[in-house]
Amino acid sequence: MPTYAVSPDAFRARANPHLYEINTWPWLEKMSLQQKRQIQLGDVPDSVWDGIAARGFNIVWLMGVWRRSPESRRQNVEDPANFAKFSAALPGWTAADVISSPYAVTGYVPDARIGPWEAIDLVRKKLHARGMALYLDFVGNHTALDHPWTREHPEYYVLGTQDEFERDSSLFFPVANGSKTNLIARGKDPYFPPWRDVAQLNYFSAEFRAAQIAELKRIASFCDGVRCDMAMLQITEIFERTWGWALRGALAPATEFWAEAHAAVPDLTLLAEAYWGTEPLLFDLGFSFAYDKVMYDEVRNVNAGAVRERLGWMPERQGDFARFLENHDEERRAEAFPNDRLQADGTLMGTLPGMRFYHQGELEGRRITMPITLRLAADEPVDPVSEKFFELLLRVTNEEVFHTGAFRMLAVNAEGDAPPDGLIAYEWRNDNAWKLIVVNLAGGTCQGRIPLAGAVDAGANYTFWDQVNDVKYPRSGAELTTMGLFVRRDRFEAHLFDVTKSG
Repeated sequence: MPTYAVSPDAFRARANPHLYEINTWPWLEKMSLQQKRQIQLGDVPDSVWDGIAARGFNIVWLMGVWRRSPESRRQNVEDPANFAKFSAALPGWTAADVISSPYAVTGYVPDARIGPWEAIDLVRKKLHARGMALYLDFVGNHTALDHPWTREHPEYYVLGTQDEFERDSSLFFPVANGSKTNLIARGKDPYFPPWRDVAQLNYFSAEFRAAQIAELKRIASFCDGVRCDMAMLQITEIFERTWGWALRGALAPATEFWAEAHAAVPDLTLLAEAYWGTEPLLFDLGFSFAYDKVMYDEVRNVNAGAVRERLGWMPERQGDFARFLENHDEERRAEAFPNDRLQADGTLMGTLPGMRFYHQGELEGRRITMPITLRLAADEPVDPVSEKFFELLLRVTNEEVFHTGAFRMLAVNAEGDAPPDGLIAYEWRNDNAWKLIVVNLAGGTCQGRIPLAGAVDAGANYTFWDQVNDVKYPRSGAELTTMGLFVRRDRFEAHLFDVTKSG
């Protein structure tokens, strides 16, 4: 067995973990083309898992392993709104290249293209042997239109009347069940039109909630965590706001669904895709991590003040946010955060507390946005700038201080003719290491001094090794104590200092 960057037990509870999202179906398709045979999940060579572990990842999220919907695929093949996106990702695509959405699930069993349950179990064991955890999807808000429950248990769904269907036929779809036809609502959130290929589950139904928790228990026996799609939609207040008019006076359950779910599977780590300020409530209900879309947006919008404010909010829960520059719902990193911003944006997101979330293709600087309903994307070259930067960043941030050290924000005081406004500064410390990070999120030069009195020995000397730029700066403890550390960064530059003491 190769030597890995983490211990075999690291998957159990590593703080500030590194997660790698894999779009499983296209990933297997690409591997199959390379090896000139069909590769299912259980056939993935050990060298692939070795490579992911060697980069310092603690979690692999296999996105899209569950059985997909033929009806969803039919809709995607026939919808002209998809054609431009398909052509951009795979010029010359045909209907055979279109697959169903991974979020139109017909059952929590592995899709035939992925492999059997035994393959999931085998991969989990291989990941554990390499110090990594396995995450899978849980799509709580809805099922596919052709899920067996739509025929066998229509009471699990939000149902409409004939009058409601006639007023807005886009919101419902008919499902014949013997002599009766049920009008089942399509899934939606409160702010957008319904999603055409999914059916809305009813979280005011006790019978349904019991069935859903049984599904979650089964999933939990095959993985260590689940990424919960649109997790905030299952919050009682949001569900009632969206669907109260269709619930015919039904009373809200006494407990939140996620509290029941967490109690049922307490050892399963829950990662929430969450928006609208719902993260604190989801943490309270049992989620270990939640998306930090606010941070993503403010960094993208070059709003250093809002980033600083976000890092001061809920300081005790900063380690519970999932920080990312890319995931399958967002634009590719290379487009949203171009290489001329990568040093600052990438260093920031990779060194903040919380889950450090990376998406397949991000490390190589891929630019093609992969629709989740295509089986493959066109080939594109690796970007050497991205590859070099992320190789360095992942190696440095796999050091233990970034996982078990103490995180502290640092002040930057004005100094000289350039403002400090764009500078974000913070440190990580443990008994063996001290890292000091400064990123300039502004579009122009910023500078200032970081007060370090009380944090250094005035009689010693210090070396500040910038690991991003491989430059060493000697500084005296006397200067650091009386004046502080002077920093100056041009637009979107960063320092990632390893600080050592001598004398």
